[in-house]
Amino acid sequence: MERTEPPDCNFDGGFNTLICQDDDEHSSSHQFNQDGQRVQMFRVTPGRRCRLAAVILALLAALLLAVDVGLGIHYNKLTDTQNPLNETEEIGKKLVQLQDKYKAAIKTINDAKKQLDSEKSRQRETNWEFEHQNKRNKEYEVQMEKLTKDVATLKSHLPMIHGGCRHCPPEWILMNSICYYFPFSREVALKTWQKAREFCQMHGGDLAILNSKDKVNSTVNLLIIQDHSEHLMGFWIGLSDVEEEGTWKWLNGKLLSEGYWNDGEPNDIDGEDCVAVYARENFFKSWNDFRCAVPQKWICEKAPTSMS
Repeated sequence: MERTEPPDCNFDGGFNTLICQDDDEHSSSHQFNQDGQRVQMFRVTPGRRCRLAAVILALLAALLLAVDVGLGIHYNKLTDTQNPLNETEEIGKKLVQLQDKYKAAIKTINDAKKQLDSEKSRQRETNWEFEHQNKRNKEYEVQMEKLTKDVATLKSHLPMIHGGCRHCPPEWILMNSICYYFPFSREVALKTWQKAREFCQMHGGDLAILNSKDKVNSTVNLLIIQDHSEHLMGFWIGLSDVEEEGTWKWLNGKLLSEGYWNDGEPNDIDGEDCVAVYARENFFKSWNDFRCAVPQKWICEKAPTSMS
């Protein structure tokens, strides 16, 4: 019997060429079932098995190639993005950039501080100058207020001087419808209370009786304006308690009803029985009691000539 070899599938060096020798495309066999009927059976020939295997191997090769390409791409990505050395270099670059920005910010802050200090220095000098000018302005305001007050007072005294020329003797002024004499000159000798009264009586009057607020106020204002150099010097007025201690009486015989005493006055130290008026801005505190023998200035008064 002659031996029949199955068709061979040969590969000439791998997957490049697959040689299959098969003469029959299909083969079939017939069998009989239990009923005696013939059943046709088909089977896969060796040639078809070779072609199927070749297809599978080609698919596997394509799959391996795709996997290889994907792994290569993934590796490249890992190399670019997840390499520790690359990350370290990137971090280093960012740190350098941040340090540069920090240095620039510090320089900007220092420059701003220097400019601020310079501005503060100039502002401080400006504040000093403003304070100086403000002080000068206040001084000018005080002077202007004083001058305005003095001018107003002098204007109010013009009628007294004018009236004094008409109704009072020379060096006497008319005030509150009464002629008054004030020894403002430094050449006039100081006098005791009694000698001052005698001087006034010799000129037809007596020591001034300041028994009202208006009289005290106008007299003190005149003293403030005229007696510039001797504000501390008192002027005798016609009030004393010589007759009875503690009973203050005017030269016209009337008792004192309202006094304009300084704080703590009258205190009757060493027998202070006579009263002097002072040039104090607060005329309600313009009186002091003194010993009658102390030489001081004085104020005389007398009735004017005809006022008609």
